[in-house]
Amino acid sequence: QLRAIARMIDDDTACVDTLVQISAIQGALGRIGELILTEHIESCVTDAIKNGDETQRQQAIDDLMDVVSRYGAR
Repeated sequence: QLRAIARMIDDDTACVDTLVQISAIQGALGRIGELILTEHIESCVTDAIKNGDETQRQQAIDDLMDVVSRYGAR
């Protein structure tokens, strides 16, 4: 899709049409990010909390808080 947008720009496609395509890509990336974040919580974070020592549990929580703050900012 990114190449298609580059072609749209090169071909002087109407700005509105290009922006609609950019919005579609952003939406798709957002949904993929949500899926990956959910999988991370359900597997990596859960495993660290259930089976890890205190350091591993804290690291999993710190990592999760970091990714949520970054991901949530978008």
